Amino acid sequence: MKNKKIKLVCALATLLWIAVSCYKDQGNYDITMPTTPVVHGLDTLYNALVGDSLIIEPMIEGLPKEQLLYEWRIYVPEAVRPELNSYQGAALRIVFGLQAKRYTARLTLTNTENGMKYFYKFHIQGNTAFSKGSLVLSEDDGVTKLSFIKPDSTIQPNIYESINREILPVGPRHIHYLRNQFTGNTPLGYWVITQNGGVRLDVNNLQKEAVKPGTLKDNFFLAPTTLQVGSLQSHPQGVLMGVINGKFYGGTTTTWDQSNTYGMFGTYADGDYTLAPQFVMSVINNNFSIIAFENNKKQFVRLNIYGAPMYFGTQYTPVSSSIFDPTKLDMELLHMVQINNSDTYAYMKSIDGGIYELKFNVNFNGPFTFTAAHKRLFKYAEFIDQDTKMLCTRNGNIYIAHRNRLFRYNPISEQLTALNTTFNTPISMLKLDDDEQTLIVGAGSSIYYLDIQVGRDGDLLGQIQGIPGKPIDMTWRK
Repeated sequence: MKNKKIKLVCALATLLWIAVSCYKDQGNYDITMPTTPVVHGLDTLYNALVGDSLIIEPMIEGLPKEQLLYEWRIYVPEAVRPELNSYQGAALRIVFGLQAKRYTARLTLTNTENGMKYFYKFHIQGNTAFSKGSLVLSEDDGVTKLSFIKPDSTIQPNIYESINREILPVGPRHIHYLRNQFTGNTPLGYWVITQNGGVRLDVNNLQKEAVKPGTLKDNFFLAPTTLQVGSLQSHPQGVLMGVINGKFYGGTTTTWDQSNTYGMFGTYADGDYTLAPQFVMSVINNNFSIIAFENNKKQFVRLNIYGAPMYFGTQYTPVSSSIFDPTKLDMELLHMVQINNSDTYAYMKSIDGGIYELKFNVNFNGPFTFTAAHKRLFKYAEFIDQDTKMLCTRNGNIYIAHRNRLFRYNPISEQLTALNTTFNTPISMLKLDDDEQTLIVGAGSSIYYLDIQVGRDGDLLGQIQGIPGKPIDMTWRK
């Protein structure tokens, strides 16, 4: 018993000594941290011209150069052998042979004395001669033309013929620059659309696509015998949607957007209908819906995009049908525009030749309603026909081009104002710049840029001459 007490006392003494020793030892460590290299001259973004030299040579301070290992890695998702995009050396010196895309890259520095690694991230943006500028689709004596406008406003006319050694199909309608706005604006190609088809171009070199569908007919999983294009619009996911042969088609979005089948047309939205070329595509809370006009039954119809376009016809509730019944309109649709995914204006021609302005709102995302606001004879009917060009802005103005005359129309006050810039030839194109502060007009063989900011009445900002034929449509990359 006595021995047990002695052992217990010794154990407690030992524990007390350990505790005191640890307490006294706090703060007595003298730690020397390894020197961290300081990198100078490494930017966050480098622009590289495809086929040209890319040289990145940062300065390193803090450690001797011979004590460091340098590894440069460019992350290329499409690469079959990723290891080929890894480089050694104090400077990155390569011929940039990747695509005109933005790539993530990283410099890794390794201290050979202690094995410590330091990581520095940056990006490389691949560019080509066509990475910035505008493409203008025009018609010259029945021949479809494509011209490239450089950032300095110089023109390369007939660019498609020069590069592809062939001419475009006849009957130009649209040109679209497709990019998936939900995956970093990945460029997916240009589409030149004509009345009976179209071709797809590589955004980097303007060559007709060889791997992906190169023509509009190739873009169908099962193509109709003939194609009659009403109109096509670009969807934010980087695919085409619109009216072909009176039916509504939408490019598939259910696969990777770099796949060859992305954007291809399956079957049209099933239903018994024949659509007018004009339609409005709206988006509210990321839900897309289509307002279209059925030519035979003379009624506004509803389509929704549930993965793919689906036709619902008049499956909606007419509200204020005493103003007009959208399911029973004995009129022809000439033009239709929508302001801020809300107020829609349709310009209709009656059997007796009268031109009517119909204003309405729809809710095609549930509950499904169609609310008529007004139906009135259009005060400026002499400026509305099939050849009239019309577009609207977010501030509620509608711009109308008829022959060589250009107006701003306020549908609330019914005020029509002639813009300050006048034209001697018929206006063949109306476009809005991205900020909606500039109206782009095609007339004769020129492109005109007009100031339409608040308080401005279309003063001339600039003009580009030398377009072959009359401009039909244009698009741009900035």
